[in-house]
Amino acid sequence: MTFTAAEQRAMSRALELAATPGVPLGPNPRVGCVLLADDGSVVAEGFHGGAGTPHAEADALARAGAAARGTTAVVTLEPCNHTGRTGPCAQALLAAGVRRVVLAQSDPNPVAAGGAATLAAAGVDVATGLLADEARALNRVWTFAVEHGRPFVTWKFATTLDGRSAAADGTSRWVSSRAARLDTHRLRALSDTMLVGTATVAVDDPALTVRDEEDQPLARQPLRAVMGLRDLAADRRIFDAALAGGAETVHLRTRDPHVALAELFVRDRQHVFLEGGPTLAAAFLAAGLVDEIVVYVAPALLGAGLPAVADLGITTITQAFRPTVTDITVLPGLDGEQPNVRLTLTPAPRTET
Repeated sequence: MTFTAAEQRAMSRALELAATPGVPLGPNPRVGCVLLADDGSVVAEGFHGGAGTPHAEADALARAGAAARGTTAVVTLEPCNHTGRTGPCAQALLAAGVRRVVLAQSDPNPVAAGGAATLAAAGVDVATGLLADEARALNRVWTFAVEHGRPFVTWKFATTLDGRSAAADGTSRWVSSRAARLDTHRLRALSDTMLVGTATVAVDDPALTVRDEEDQPLARQPLRAVMGLRDLAADRRIFDAALAGGAETVHLRTRDPHVALAELFVRDRQHVFLEGGPTLAAAFLAAGLVDEIVVYVAPALLGAGLPAVADLGITTITQAFRPTVTDITVLPGLDGEQPNVRLTLTPAPRTET
């Protein structure tokens, strides 16, 4: 399909609008919309501000008023075709008299999809695929969750140079530097669920909160989830809502990662930040349920102690689990500490050579 220069500029702007600071990362997708006149000038702009607020198209149409008639709507996601908390955007565009719709990403949600076909059937000129990759990247986690029917899983761990996450006596504070821990809180804030195993809760008693540089909890806190069959003492910090500004905690009574993710998906959770110990990590890796790995490597050697991941059943080097490195970042040391290195990786299928 061909797109005008004005439409291309408008789509870039719509993506910027969709990523407006403060817009929640879920459970709804982030969407932006720009209405163009025939001469390519901007009539109105809009974006979706989160669940329960007007969708991007409705926001832009409301700002345009009668001037929306005859315009081209440039939108980052296919207009929805169903009634939820708000009405279908496809019908709103038809009612406003929009002449043409240019969209980036088709809606992967079967419940909401079909807006493009509805518009085309009503005589609206519909063009699809402008900056589609950029639109998918904007809603990477949401798109994954919808397409796979489960949350996206980021496994994070900290390790020494020799792959130890704790010393022989079980101590692990702190393997990583303060800069790495601050970066971890930044990443936690991008998720909607933090998940650990019952052993981690019983031994380490984590609060599992997202905190700022002053070690204060942020206003928005992800769901705190613990997975495993063992009973846990009620005084564990993960169950203290006051520590996390009232954030909810759920105990998933299972050892099966598939079951745990299914339960979280039913709760409308889309991004799990996996921070459990080596046994839980191995279970998710073995199940093929790790989608991203973030590891902080500290310049230290222990020689013994807890490994970062438990036995994966690998007996020879050709079977090694070899994820693809997508980013390497050096985190400068703070308060006299040595730098740490953050590696971001994407798991790849194991192959024997």
